[in-house]
Amino acid sequence: MRFDGLSRADAEAELLACCASRRWAAAVAEGRPYGSAERLFAAARRAVRDLDWADVEEALQAHPRIGERAASALSRAEQSGVGDRDRAAFTAANAEYEERFGHVFLICASGRGAPEMLAELRERLGNDPARERDVVHGELVKITELRLRRLGT
Repeated sequence: MRFDGLSRADAEAELLACCASRRWAAAVAEGRPYGSAERLFAAARRAVRDLDWADVEEALQAHPRIGERAASALSRAEQSGVGDRDRAAFTAANAEYEERFGHVFLICASGRGAPEMLAELRERLGNDPARERDVVHGELVKITELRLRRLGT
């Protein structure tokens, strides 16, 4: 498997493109060799679930707001369901969400349209902070695995 043969620095660099938590990237790189993509994905899921909130916040800093023009190709592809006409609604909803929870709204956007994501954002505004942290953590697991699968391990 290609990923197992990378240098530690190259492995961590690839991993950081999937999840910007340095602790997560170090843990997954350290676990090599995996021998198969499925073992790598399982280890990556476990490592994301094991992150404490400070590590999740570090990862969140690399995620653009839903509805903004994303800088990375990965984020642009994932948010392809959001068009120009949706941006104003997302701008207002994102501001309300960030005021309530103190971080960017995170959702696995791949394959989802703007109305569905906006409805999810508005629904999650009703969560208490502890419940929302759990939801964000779960969304980070999904996004990270999706991106890792695209790497072509």
